[in-house]
Amino acid sequence: MSDSGSATEARHIVVGGRVQGVGFRPFVHRLANRMGLSGEVRNTSGRVEIDVAGTKAALEAFMGALIEEAPPLARPALLASGAIPFGGWQVFRIVESWNAGDIDAHLPPDLFCCPDCLAEIADPAARRYRYAFTNCTQCGPRYTIVSGLPYDRAATSMAGFDMCPACRAEYEDPGDRRFHAQPLACPDCGPRLSFWALGAERSTGEAALDAALALIRAGEIVAVKGVGGFHLMCDACNDAAVTRLRARKHRPDKPLAVMFGQAGEDGLEDVRRFASPSGIEARMLVSPERPIVLVRTRNGTPIGGDVAPGLAEIGAFLPYSPLHHLILDALGGPLVATSGNISGEPVITSEAEALERLAGVADGFLVHDRPILRPADDSVMREIAGAPRLLRAGRGIAPVEMGLPGELDRPVLAVGGHMKAAVALGWGRRALVSPHIGELDSTRGRAVFEQVIVDLQHLYGVKAERIACDLHPGYASSKWAHDRGLPLVPVQHHVAHASALDGEHRDVKDWLVFAWDGVGLGPDGTLWGGEAFHGAAGRWRRVASFRPFSVTGGDLVGRQPWRSAAALCWETGAEFLPQIEGADLVRAARERGANTMATSSAGRLFDAAAALVLGHHLSSFEGQGPMLLEAAARGNADAIEMPVSPDADGVLRADWSGLVDALGDETRTAGERAAMFHESMAAVLVAKVLRLCGTYSFAAVGLTGGVFQNRVLCERVTSLLGQEGIECRLPQNLPANDGGLAFGQIIEALYCQPTFD
Repeated sequence: MSDSGSATEARHIVVGGRVQGVGFRPFVHRLANRMGLSGEVRNTSGRVEIDVAGTKAALEAFMGALIEEAPPLARPALLASGAIPFGGWQVFRIVESWNAGDIDAHLPPDLFCCPDCLAEIADPAARRYRYAFTNCTQCGPRYTIVSGLPYDRAATSMAGFDMCPACRAEYEDPGDRRFHAQPLACPDCGPRLSFWALGAERSTGEAALDAALALIRAGEIVAVKGVGGFHLMCDACNDAAVTRLRARKHRPDKPLAVMFGQAGEDGLEDVRRFASPSGIEARMLVSPERPIVLVRTRNGTPIGGDVAPGLAEIGAFLPYSPLHHLILDALGGPLVATSGNISGEPVITSEAEALERLAGVADGFLVHDRPILRPADDSVMREIAGAPRLLRAGRGIAPVEMGLPGELDRPVLAVGGHMKAAVALGWGRRALVSPHIGELDSTRGRAVFEQVIVDLQHLYGVKAERIACDLHPGYASSKWAHDRGLPLVPVQHHVAHASALDGEHRDVKDWLVFAWDGVGLGPDGTLWGGEAFHGAAGRWRRVASFRPFSVTGGDLVGRQPWRSAAALCWETGAEFLPQIEGADLVRAARERGANTMATSSAGRLFDAAAALVLGHHLSSFEGQGPMLLEAAARGNADAIEMPVSPDADGVLRADWSGLVDALGDETRTAGERAAMFHESMAAVLVAKVLRLCGTYSFAAVGLTGGVFQNRVLCERVTSLLGQEGIECRLPQNLPANDGGLAFGQIIEALYCQPTFD
């Protein structure tokens, strides 16, 4: 070979990372042709392999451009490159995929409708004008339609749709943006809409869309099959429709998400008519993930208070599928678009199940014949402490790829907790966190939980050899784990929260992590929930908590804040017996010690405060009391001191007893008392930090657990710690709530020896 760079050389290049389902092979094809190279590119088992020939200089430029110029949704990594004999290639082409055995999959999430496809849908002269399933290599469904890898049409739920000659020509044209777009379709050969309603003839296509729009305009409710499942939709400005939806879905108070049309220069013109997104919230709203974003509502907007009762925010999001755009553009106003499910269960994905389970909720069903292979509910995000924070990982974001700080000696399945369930699969130095599943109380919730476990192992070619689970034996996930007969890694609930944070921030070697949430079983048999740990994954030491108090009622406590308020009052000798049926029986049971457990839960303190300040005694959904309390907080307030002292084991305990009288002081407004409570909780956390820093060395303070979804609390804590020159870290890529537990369990599995049940 000549050193001049003009002689022909050939190389075999392997590219890993997220390179399937994002138009990477067409990109490689265009790049090679632009640089005058010959050869071929193929998908293998989760990777892209390239055999390419040209001059040395051109090959070097090609390799650099593979990473630097990759499609925006790709996340490529150069895994290997080596010289090979010249294969006699005359052109560069995409060749048939093949299965290399070991799968190195990086499956992308479902993608929003890109600007090019959106423009095409709006163009009367275009072949896909108003076609609800328009997509290309840079947009459309992925996770919810893939049945196997390599990612080819035959391994998707589009396999049953034969491409027409026009689509086939686009698919095979290297210059077309649909070159090798696997979900490719058009009105002649692709999925079609249908509309079903009781007592009406079924309609298809444009007529189906018109029938659904007519129902929504009439104030009715329509179940719409989307990308990852069904939405229940109605006019967000029609109070009667929203009230009817709540009544039928048995969802009296929980906030409902609102979908706004994409309008104006930045797409947020309609959103700004009703809400006031910050700069960070605006960027979240228009990001490719298209999550639901919590934004402050404007006073006097037509969206009724029934959308988010008692709260100052609504969950807003933009349309992300062509069908959503068509609906919003036609109606010209915002729609409630809440998950099509029975509350707490995974979102429904099939027409048959929707007809059966939503028949008493929806007045009509707008469906299509592209199968959804697995559910993916909408992701939810909130700005907290100046950064986007994930509250629920779903469509557009999950599966979430996470690196590990060490290598697992064998694959581990982590099954998370019981509420806000998500599972994770770990192998080598990789972890994959599933989309949000839902609660595991229902038969369907447990069925989807098992389906996701099977799917993840199948798609990624990884068979779990160990299972990590919560320490609580009563969780459905823990029971399932114990029945598998595999080695187990039981992980305490709050340790898993702390380790998930540690796994995200791998630059921090020693932590002081506060894990505050509802409750999780502690190794001492009490219900933890207001803990602080020093150290790092695999070597946590519990160093701080709250004074324990005894709650009566088991699982009822989480939905009945008055029980937590009663526990605080009765332990301090204060009178408290609300006019609630059975309250006197609860007090009698407590005096006997029946169905009563000690807890150190920060979440239960928030529940108690909501009951004492707002009179919020019964919740219709998890976390309702604390959410209302945060929304009620007004202005600045002085903290009530909570003395901190070590217990017999050296754990610093904060004594909350001084809060009780102040929370019930009706000479102060509810807003003032709510602000006082938040200030007191922030102040006691900082007091613990300052006390502990004299004993323990740590590089950062961590905040995790469901309580730290509270923006008022988080921002006050980070401000106070900042004044002390102490760095504070929160979760970034995973939820602080139980949706991140499974990842923390995998991190702990790196360091813990398994046991056998």
